[in-house]
Amino acid sequence: MRPAPTVLHLDMDAFFAAAEQAAKPSLRGKPVVVGGLGPRGVVATASYEARRFGIHSAMPMAQARRLAPNAAYLVPRFALYRTVSEQVMELLGRLSPLVEPLSLDEAFVDLEAGGSADDAASARATGERLRLDIRAVTGLTGSVGLAGSKMLAKIASEQAKPDGLVLIEPGTERELLGPMSVRTLPGVGPATGEHLRRAGMTTIADLTEAGEDELVRLVGKAHGTSLYRMASGHDDRPVVAERETKSVSVEDTFDVDLHDRVRVRTEVERLAERCVRRLRESGHSGRTIVLKVRRYDFSTLTRSETLRGPTDDPGVVREAAGRLLESLDTTGGVRLLGVGVTGLTDYTQEDLFAQAAADAEAAGALDEPDPVVVPGEPEPRADTDEVADEVAERHWPAGHDVRHAEFGAGWVQGSGVGRVTVRFEEPTSAVPGRVRTFRTDDPDLELSEPLPLVAVPPDEEAGLPRAPG
Repeated sequence: MRPAPTVLHLDMDAFFAAAEQAAKPSLRGKPVVVGGLGPRGVVATASYEARRFGIHSAMPMAQARRLAPNAAYLVPRFALYRTVSEQVMELLGRLSPLVEPLSLDEAFVDLEAGGSADDAASARATGERLRLDIRAVTGLTGSVGLAGSKMLAKIASEQAKPDGLVLIEPGTERELLGPMSVRTLPGVGPATGEHLRRAGMTTIADLTEAGEDELVRLVGKAHGTSLYRMASGHDDRPVVAERETKSVSVEDTFDVDLHDRVRVRTEVERLAERCVRRLRESGHSGRTIVLKVRRYDFSTLTRSETLRGPTDDPGVVREAAGRLLESLDTTGGVRLLGVGVTGLTDYTQEDLFAQAAADAEAAGALDEPDPVVVPGEPEPRADTDEVADEVAERHWPAGHDVRHAEFGAGWVQGSGVGRVTVRFEEPTSAVPGRVRTFRTDDPDLELSEPLPLVAVPPDEEAGLPRAPG
């Protein structure tokens, strides 16, 4: 534990939904839900207005629609979210060289390492200045937690939501943590929480009173020891600027169970191609190919194959995933498929086509494999972070940006039966825009890139305010 609250945790408020509200004046102050819009889609983020109806992340979208049928339901726009995330991470990087991103909208910062703070007063001033800078650059709000450890800083930012700052003074940890639920602690999920509840422990104070030996007896030595230390307010984990990537994977949930074995194989190969694209973008190759299949009855099967050397070749990954599929029974239907690569390195050790040939020979399949014929690109889903980009290439997804030759910039309110409805407004529009409907094949209407959420003066350089002196 540090003697000063110089670990900062930033968590953007309802990030995806807030970005959509900032981009669309007509949705500001109204319930907005972002996620997969199919029958099996789930909520990625709900605005605070939507949360009043009981909607929360990971809730089935069908349930969300029942709770708030008049909310705006939008497909994620990850291109926009990544752009805003980069702006926020740039601001964090000005505070310290030690920034540990956890996701697009969340990160730890070691203020002491950057000389930004060395006591409670300077830490609070830095946190408040950061919140102002984020609003100026992105138009969005973020909540800041400050404490002497990562665990407590994250708890503080949760208490600060929305759009606030909470600082936990070193020395007050046990008093603060005592009445909180055991689920507040990192690593205590539903199963562990229920196990502790049955043992009569529902608050963090209950854990410290039980003692380390009792926790070790209940949940094992490693977990029990860690649990007792965290319950006592101890967390020595450092802020790490580079988090090691351990795996790369993609998966899709299907609106209707897949029964056709050929269709299942086609989907697996499509996922393998996407997985390799992401693998290459991260600058890695990997040795172990993993296939995940969730069947109609929610049972999940996972199979893996380790190659002789790391690969980033789509043909090798595709064929390995196909072999893994052949070993699984998909009778009854498949609701989810996933392909991943683990055992990552930042280089490829051997000729990948030779690897593929060796694998084929070992399997007794010396003939050239039949080419995979894909009659048409399958319907994309909104369950993974690249799906929105794929959807936007072919359809009119709800919430996505468009531009009309006559009416200018707008966004898709909805589409169907050969028509697409567009609201013409921009992030900087003073009032909600007008709505018009067009044929889906209207040559004057096209999908476009997201507009900046905050107007940038022509004479100001690309987007970031000058760091305070």
